[in-house]
Amino acid sequence: MPFDTLRKYIITQLSELNSNEEINFENSFVQTLQKETTHEEAVILLLALVPHVIPNFFDEIIKEIYPEGGDFPEFGGIRLDNHRGMLPTGETVQYILAKNDLNYRLEIQQIFSQEHWFFKQNIVLLEEVKDGEPLMSGKIILPKEMVHLLCYGETIKPKFGTNFPAKEVTTLMKWEDLIVNETVLSQIKQIKLWIKHQKTLLEEWNMKKQVLPGYRTLFYGPSGTGKTLTATLLGLEFNRPVYRIDLSQVVSKFIGETEQNLEKIFNQAEHKNWILLFDEADALFGKRTSTKSSNDRYANQEVSYLLQRIENFNGLVVLTSNFKNNIDDAFLRRFNSIVKFSKPNTEERLKLWQNAKPKDVVIDNELLYQLASNYELTGAQIVSAVMHASLLAIEDNQKYLSKENLLMGIKEEFNKEEKQFSIFNKV
Repeated sequence: MPFDTLRKYIITQLSELNSNEEINFENSFVQTLQKETTHEEAVILLLALVPHVIPNFFDEIIKEIYPEGGDFPEFGGIRLDNHRGMLPTGETVQYILAKNDLNYRLEIQQIFSQEHWFFKQNIVLLEEVKDGEPLMSGKIILPKEMVHLLCYGETIKPKFGTNFPAKEVTTLMKWEDLIVNETVLSQIKQIKLWIKHQKTLLEEWNMKKQVLPGYRTLFYGPSGTGKTLTATLLGLEFNRPVYRIDLSQVVSKFIGETEQNLEKIFNQAEHKNWILLFDEADALFGKRTSTKSSNDRYANQEVSYLLQRIENFNGLVVLTSNFKNNIDDAFLRRFNSIVKFSKPNTEERLKLWQNAKPKDVVIDNELLYQLASNYELTGAQIVSAVMHASLLAIEDNQKYLSKENLLMGIKEEFNKEEKQFSIFNKV
């Protein structure tokens, strides 16, 4: 089959698969990808998608050329263990679009470079090959979420596992449930401004050279003071998924594995408007040690990798820690903001008690004030104490929270921290 006939045959088949138009399907991905595609980009997208829809597509094409069977090395392609058909490679794209036109083949090769939006937005990737093998002999990879998006027009969320060691976290609370001081509220407002105006700042105001693409913030302070809640509320307000990194799945004792695990997350999150939350981040972003051994040198290399990776990430990264001093100084210098969450004062504790009260359940206001005055609890501890008291009330068929049940809930919180509990007479 002559090349021009083969090329037209393949393009026509792809067009029918995509939009039932003859050849002009360059803009058919605009609505799905929110971006116009060139003819070459559209062909690559469809070639990558075809095996997921028509497994024998490329084998049928080869049969058109060699009905009796035969080798067709210039067409590229690769076969794997599970999939019985042929999968396209970069060489397949070059042959279909350019055949022997060297300049055109080199132009196509650039579409698979790290500078192209395909790579930056994790749309289509070219598998890396062993040293010495032609670069374009790697198979074209269409990530699972892209397959689903192109087929059904909807985005699927990544599943937690070894390939994506992060879980989405959400909240039913609202900003009025976050009780913090005015300084913290002001710093949170600055983060909100960045989320709202990031695109304008970088593109319309052309500040790409002056500032890094993303935003990095450290939330530090005692447990239960609202650090994680703040991250989830930011996600809720701006409709951005918040993914909490599971450090137990990320940190590895084997050299290089920690970086590989993190790279999977960052690659997935690029250009997705996700918020990455590193809860209790000391394990990853802690202070570097002196280089007394090879393990110390490796640990320091790991920190250097993290520095570079969070700087290059174009979204919001939130780190939480109980103590600011636990975080390496190199990271502290690169944070856009450092927010200190303190234990609530009496007035703030009273608001937390009022917010934690179950709907339509009676609690004496004077009692709440006395509890807020006498027991220095965090927001999370107050919620836990109210839950404990509510369970006791339900067991006794009560529709109110008594002083005795609330004190039992508070006592449980003190016991967790092995702190001495005492009942104040004025309660």
